[in-house]
Amino acid sequence: MDDSKKSATLTLGETSLELPVLSPSSGPDVVDIRKLYGQMGIFTHDPGFTSTSSCESKITFIDGDKGELLHRGYPIDQLAEKSHFLEVCYLLLYGELPTAPQLEDFENRVTRHTMVHEQMHRFFTGFRRDAHPMAVMVAVVGAMSAFYHDSTDISDPWQREVASIRLIAKVPTIAAMAYKYSIGQPFIYPRNDLDYASNFLRMCFAVPCEEYEVDPILTRAMDRILTLHADHEQNASTSTVRLASSSGANPFACIAAGIACLWGPAHGGANQACLEMLREIGTVDRIPEFIARAKDKNDPFRLMGFGHRVYKNFDPRAKVMKQSADEVLELLGIENNETLKVAMELEKIALEDEYFVSKKLYPNVDFYSGIILDAMGFPTSMFTPIFAVSRTVGWISQWKEMIADPTMKIGRPRQLYTGATRRDYVDVEDRG
Repeated sequence: MDDSKKSATLTLGETSLELPVLSPSSGPDVVDIRKLYGQMGIFTHDPGFTSTSSCESKITFIDGDKGELLHRGYPIDQLAEKSHFLEVCYLLLYGELPTAPQLEDFENRVTRHTMVHEQMHRFFTGFRRDAHPMAVMVAVVGAMSAFYHDSTDISDPWQREVASIRLIAKVPTIAAMAYKYSIGQPFIYPRNDLDYASNFLRMCFAVPCEEYEVDPILTRAMDRILTLHADHEQNASTSTVRLASSSGANPFACIAAGIACLWGPAHGGANQACLEMLREIGTVDRIPEFIARAKDKNDPFRLMGFGHRVYKNFDPRAKVMKQSADEVLELLGIENNETLKVAMELEKIALEDEYFVSKKLYPNVDFYSGIILDAMGFPTSMFTPIFAVSRTVGWISQWKEMIADPTMKIGRPRQLYTGATRRDYVDVEDRG
């Protein structure tokens, strides 16, 4: 980053301040306003921080206009097509793709940490049977700090490394346990002879009374879902993890904070909202009615799963996810599933209809991932927990990067105060 030559001048009344302009390796320049309050006594106002850079990062870059998502410089479609989730985890964590021995070592370390402390099983019995799996995950992941004291010292690089591996390994187990608890089935222990995605599917769908074998097509689809959601730059949950960690909180608390933020329907619940919309439409013959409603500016109905806030062109993850969706639906069939019939017909119309094409409202990753998870047999309540399983490595990578940054400061956003000015207290008897 070259920040030695460019500058911007801000003038307020008769006072001017020269502000450095930082140039990233990709993306727009950034005006450095760190001295703005100290030298001019003013703040900037940016609700949602959508125009504010809060950190320097080397992990993920998004160009929404081009429809580009890069992890450490590698395009997401190439990683999803040629790589697999744990290799992408290694890339996000350490900055480079691993050699064969490095990947084998990393996979072994993750695999052998997938079991959770046996006492943690007792946590689940404290929840109501109908507790949302995300509520369970927030609590149990946060409680990991009560069991793994040897990996909570953020000043120790080795403890940070151990915590990272533990979280990547154990969050899928916790998510699967939350699901099993919600449906009244016994927990299924992880197996060290299975890959990451197969292990997760087995922990979710196997039962002790019979053998369970994961279909390789479903394993590939799950691995792609995890890969395509692994990190997405400074989104709401990632920023939450960074803000929590800026206080020096332990890694388990920080990731629990990220899970809590992800729970929001405007963030991690997008694929659930998409599937609920498909079910609201109900049957293929009702699609024209809902298409017309989507085009009507006066109708509050909106098609979920089409277009993206960040990607103004197309979602680069959607093309790969569509391939997996087609493979899964071919394997499982959609003949008797009206929701999936609606999804396929709606996709066809959206890709051909001039209204959607002109506005670039293409099906996004949430549209396809929701279809896949539903076809696999997951209830919508599990969609966001699966998102959390995938995003854990992104949160950890961002957390590790922040901890190692010598310029890190505790987060302290400012405000535009519009309340009452100073008032003197009046005794109750004198208030009239």
